[in-house]
Amino acid sequence: MGRRHGKETKRFSRFIRLLSRLRPLELPVTHRHNSVELYDSGRQFFTALFAAIRTAETSLLLEYYLIHHDHTGIEFANELAAAVGRGVRVKLIYDYIGCLDTPTSYFKNLAWQGIELLPFNPPSFSRGLYLFDMRDHRKMAIIDGSVAFLGGFNIGDEYAGRSSARYNFRDFGLAIRGDAVGELAAIFKGTWAGDFTAHPGQIRKERATDPWVGDAAVNIISGGPRQRRSFIRESFLVNIAAAAEEIVIATPYFVPGPRIIRALFRAVRRGVRVQLLLPARSDVPFMLLLGRSSYATLLKGGVEIFELEREILHAKVMLIDGERAIIGSANLDQRSFHRNFEINCLVDNSDFGAQIRDLLREEIGMARMVPLHIHERRGLLVRIMERIVSLFGWFL
Repeated sequence: MGRRHGKETKRFSRFIRLLSRLRPLELPVTHRHNSVELYDSGRQFFTALFAAIRTAETSLLLEYYLIHHDHTGIEFANELAAAVGRGVRVKLIYDYIGCLDTPTSYFKNLAWQGIELLPFNPPSFSRGLYLFDMRDHRKMAIIDGSVAFLGGFNIGDEYAGRSSARYNFRDFGLAIRGDAVGELAAIFKGTWAGDFTAHPGQIRKERATDPWVGDAAVNIISGGPRQRRSFIRESFLVNIAAAAEEIVIATPYFVPGPRIIRALFRAVRRGVRVQLLLPARSDVPFMLLLGRSSYATLLKGGVEIFELEREILHAKVMLIDGERAIIGSANLDQRSFHRNFEINCLVDNSDFGAQIRDLLREEIGMARMVPLHIHERRGLLVRIMERIVSLFGWFL
């Protein structure tokens, strides 16, 4: 008991010191008494999402970076059209560049069915490269203001587990019920209205339908390029600094930058075990080279690295001491920190944390560990390519 109390005291003091660096208005609101449900496979997630859409009575608010015109995308469109037919108001935000490969006819059909559409940031070269490069990378669905679905899942067969095993994406998602749903609805409506400047503490959340439904404390972390500082990165830094025993991170695109690396090294020096689960294969091959360019530094600093080979890793989760999890759309990379609009959820709940821990332990157990001496044997050509790609790391 004394050991646990000492661990919590040290962690709390570090947590308070980190929070003191943030401006008061920038602190996220903690929503208590939520229920959270974890989905550890695409089939499970989409079964639950489509079932929830079928129960909608008044509103559906949906925001997705990528929507494919495949089996899953067609099923998604059919569910939305059926909801409109029942009298439900349906609003969908999709990223213009993310959906560049999706036929225009797909969205024209949605509009014809009565779905209200907002393509995010269509190209306009007159506004300059900076605005052109801003992307809406969020993935969320809010049903009747009472339940929200978040995570890394886009709308497509590879996310739903309908592709061949080699090309399926390994991802996590969750459903939230409770007071936090009101903040998510307010964030969506701000994006719909074109307001991207609000700080987390300034967002006027809507009243949730069922505010007291569980015992999970939830913080919503909304990130975007128009913030003075990256709230996404700050939330990672605060929680790394608060860790007392263990940090486990899974991310598909790993370009952490020096601040995150220094925070991980400080954690290792105070006795925290730090493990990274990263992809062995990627849908963006350059990102593998870029991520691996920091392996030697991390391994020498005591960080353990594992690569998932069975599927393409797409899950984005950080677990602190087995009980506090950050899960959502943001990768541990510079694009998510500075140029994408992202939505993450910090869940402080021992049961939810234990589920995440079991899943990550299972994945790490089947992944390939990267020893320093093996990594150092990579060829000269690979090292040269890593150096070249690292020059453009901020832009990828």
